[in-house]
Amino acid sequence: MTAQKGWPQRRALGALAVAASWSVIFVGAAQPAAAADVQSKQWYLSALQAEEMWKVTTGEGINVAVIDTGVNPNTPSLKGQVLKGFDATGAAGDENDDYDGHGTNMAELIAGTGAGGGLKGLAPGAKIIPMRITDTEFQNKHSVNARDTEDAIRAAADSEAKIISMSFGSLYSTRGEREAVKYAEGKGKLFFAAVGNDGAGSNKEEYPAAYPQVVGVASADRNGKVAEDSQNGNMVDIAAPGKEIPRWCDNSFQSYCYGSSGTSAATAIASASAALVWSAHPDWTANQVLNVLFDTAGRDWEKGTLSKYLGHGLIRPAMNILKGKGDPGDPDISPLTEERTGGSPASPASSSAPSAPTDEQPAQNENADQVDETVAAGESEAASDDGLPLSLIFGGIAVVAVLGGVVFAAVRRRGAA
Repeated sequence: MTAQKGWPQRRALGALAVAASWSVIFVGAAQPAAAADVQSKQWYLSALQAEEMWKVTTGEGINVAVIDTGVNPNTPSLKGQVLKGFDATGAAGDENDDYDGHGTNMAELIAGTGAGGGLKGLAPGAKIIPMRITDTEFQNKHSVNARDTEDAIRAAADSEAKIISMSFGSLYSTRGEREAVKYAEGKGKLFFAAVGNDGAGSNKEEYPAAYPQVVGVASADRNGKVAEDSQNGNMVDIAAPGKEIPRWCDNSFQSYCYGSSGTSAATAIASASAALVWSAHPDWTANQVLNVLFDTAGRDWEKGTLSKYLGHGLIRPAMNILKGKGDPGDPDISPLTEERTGGSPASPASSSAPSAPTDEQPAQNENADQVDETVAAGESEAASDDGLPLSLIFGGIAVVAVLGGVVFAAVRRRGAA
C-alpha cells in the first residue's frame, strides 16, 4: 500500500508479512490456539534454555521500549508489566490503544508473565515502555504525525529503557530518523530492529534496521535455519527464532493464532535475550552486551566473518548466563560501527568489532559462502561452534535434553525490516 501525503510506506513486520509460499505449509489462515495451550507452542523457550536461565535472571531491572502499534497493558500476561510510554501517532488514543495487536504480541514475547495461559516472555522480569507509531493502513485512515518514527525513537532514547525493540520497517530513510537513531546511540541505548520479510521478493534494505547503529535481526526456524522469507544482506547482524511463533489473532485479544511468523518475533526475542544478559551484568554498557551476544552466537564459519543471512549467528544468551562465556570488550566501542559511541573513530587495536560483511570471504575462510548459502536453503547439517549440527541446537525439548548445556545457536548481522 502507498502511504498518504508522501509519507514512506511502513508496515509491521509480523506474521502477516510473509511470502505466499508459506500459506501452503500452514494450510491457509492460521488457526486460533486456546490460551491455555499457547505456551506449548513456544518451542524456542526450551531451545534457548529459558527455564535454566530464569534461575539466574529473568531480566529484572531492564526496561525495553517497544516501538510498534501500541501495547495493551490489560492482557493477562502483561498486567503489571507495562510502564508509561509515548504516543507519537498524533491520532486519537494513546500508547495503550493497540490498533492491530502486533505491538502487544511483541511486548508479550519480551516480558509476558504467562499469567492466564498467555505467552511467556523470554525476559519476564523486564518491563515494557510502549511507543506507538503508525503503519500504512493506519496512515490511510487517520490524520497522523508524519514524523512519528523519529519522535518515538527520541522518546525511547530519553526514557528509562535500556533497549529499544522495533519490529517495523520502511524502504525510506529520512534525515530526522537517522539523527534520532544516532541520538539513541549517544544515550547508551541498544537498538534492535527487524530486517524484513521479503527475502523471497525484492529483498531491499529497510530502515531503521539498515542504519549502522541498529542491530538488524533475521529470522530462523526451529532447525536453526534461516527463514526463507527473512531478508538478507549487509543489514543482518544476528538471527533469532522467528518461525511458528504464536501471536494474538487481532486487536480484540480474544485468542492466539499459530502459524507463519517473521523477523518481528525474532526482533522481540533478540531484545529479550539482551535484557537477560544486561540484567545479569548491570554495570555493562550497551556495547558490552552486544559484544557478548555476537561473541557467543552459534555459527559454523570463522568468528569475525559475517553471513549475509545470519550475521554473527544464532543468538544464544545462555552461553553467557549459564556458562559465563563471551568477551564484553571495550565498553566505549560499538561492535556495529567500530567507533566510540560518542562519535570518535576507534583505534583498530581497541575495537573488538568484526569486519563488515563482504561478498568475498578471507582466504582462510574460503568455504564460508558455501556454508551460508546452504544454511539459507535449509539443508545444512554442518557443525556449530559447539561441535553439534545447527539443526539439533534448534530441536526442541527432547533435543535440548540430549545437548545438555548447549542452547539455540546464533548467526549473522545487520539490516532492514
